Amino acid sequence: MDVNLEHIKIELIQWLVNLNDEELLKKILEFKESNTEYSYSSISKSEQESIQQGIEDADNGKLISHSQAKNIYEKWL
Repeated sequence: MDVNLEHIKIELIQWLVNLNDEELLKKILEFKESNTEYSYSSISKSEQESIQQGIEDADNGKLISHSQAKNIYEKWL
């Protein structure tokens, strides 16, 4: 992924975490839910299960750092 795109995403995440404007947050959520291209319900059952497994793993502390993941998958990047 483009480094600039990654930077933009991180910047948006940091901004969103600190955002306290309830109306703006609701509008952002409405926008997200109306974006059918990335709708959770539009992906396959196996993809949904994979996402759910990832969430469960994260909740259970089964995580690796970004640098570890980068080292593991470096040959495909």
